[in-house]
Amino acid sequence: MDSKEKHTKILFIRLWESSFIQNDLNILQEKFKVKVVDFSLNKKDPMRTFKTLFNMLIGIIWADIAFSWFAGDHSYLSVKLSKLFRKKSVVVIGGMEVAKIKELNYGHLNNPKTARKVKYVFENSDVIIALTEILRNEAMENYGVDGNNFEIIPTGFDYNTFQSKGEKEDLVLTVGLVEKYERVKLKGIDTFVKSAELLPNTKFVVNGVTGEALDKIKKIAPPNVEFVGPLSFEELLALYQKSKVYCQLSMREGLPTAVCEAMLCECVPVGTNRYGIPIAIGDTGFYTEYGDVELTAEAIKKALDSNNGKKARERIKTRFNKESKEENLTKLIGRLTQTTS
Repeated sequence: MDSKEKHTKILFIRLWESSFIQNDLNILQEKFKVKVVDFSLNKKDPMRTFKTLFNMLIGIIWADIAFSWFAGDHSYLSVKLSKLFRKKSVVVIGGMEVAKIKELNYGHLNNPKTARKVKYVFENSDVIIALTEILRNEAMENYGVDGNNFEIIPTGFDYNTFQSKGEKEDLVLTVGLVEKYERVKLKGIDTFVKSAELLPNTKFVVNGVTGEALDKIKKIAPPNVEFVGPLSFEELLALYQKSKVYCQLSMREGLPTAVCEAMLCECVPVGTNRYGIPIAIGDTGFYTEYGDVELTAEAIKKALDSNNGKKARERIKTRFNKESKEENLTKLIGRLTQTTS
């Protein structure tokens, strides 16, 4: 680490903690001085809201660069303050920002007020990091932005942490942290559960569905489907390691984290041929159509008979590794700090 890196100060703004957000935070903390703001605006908790806004203001005055995951209220405020105090800003987008699926109430484009804020972020942030070229193209098409400040930097995964261990079981897994049934449908978890009925001798596991979504999905689930979680990191890793097949049956994804983690653990992937899913899976798995139960069951059957686990791991290890992400992110921060000095 050179002296320039040591003295670069970054304000890291997040809405919640998740593995992919934490990975970026870890990379930045290794190289630079970092302060974290957990963004929360709540009318019922004015003190927490005040604390959030105060920390944002003080943090951006302190920092050289403001770094946010996702485009929304938090990044809108971050970019506004960064421009006011002549600081640099970076925003990572995941997919919801450029989506508009009315029937499932998914995507910021469904809300004109939110969409205006997202467009402001796209036009005024120094750099927008998109996980795939697809997201950049959608932003250009749906928001009318030129995309010149967009950079494609995929998620990077730790292949030393995510690796196979022991014998695989004939177990089919999907993961989705959802509370509402619209998100169950968006993630294709209803298709996953229905396809289990066509493979009654195979165990299916769903991790992360809670609340009203869990109550509703359980009503259509056959006996060979087990609902667990949300699991801890260690528990989920163990589940990846013993599962033979991982399913990503979503209507759309940016670059799906869970399927990449599962592939590193040598799960054979089954997915829809949509958006970022085939970018992850490539030729290492099997494809189905969104919402097609019979075709999904056929793809799962092929995956259970396949020996593509090691090939799946190698694809993620080669294309989406932590080292590449670290290098690309560090270079980006370096370029931004050069323009401020």
